[in-house]
Amino acid sequence: MTDRTPGPVRLAGDIARQIDQLAEQLIQAPPPLAAQIIATVLNPDEGILGRFTTLVATGSHFAKDHAENGLLPPEVWLALGRAANELHDIGLDLDDHTDTLRQLARPASPGTTPAPPSLGSPLIARRRR
Repeated sequence: MTDRTPGPVRLAGDIARQIDQLAEQLIQAPPPLAAQIIATVLNPDEGILGRFTTLVATGSHFAKDHAENGLLPPEVWLALGRAANELHDIGLDLDDHTDTLRQLARPASPGTTPAPPSLGSPLIARRRR
């Protein structure tokens, strides 16, 4: 039997499966590689998060057009627009930390002494908006 799933829908499923595979790789990765993976995902220009945000924003534009024509409830457009805005804000919040992740991902240069290990600290949630 032939698969009648439209190409873009198959592509979305393939991407979802690849993200699952990436998450499994992240779980097993040593800290420098894990930091590099996360920094790549969060890269505002080339990363998954920014591109996913663009995809949701594009979906919001689609929903707006169809809500204006009465084909979709306006709540669908509003929810997608809100999601795109939230994802954008999350990306901005995380952008502050990508340099730190990139530093962890870099191997130490020969002849340099490695930084002393962090002693850790209590985790305190700070959020700015």
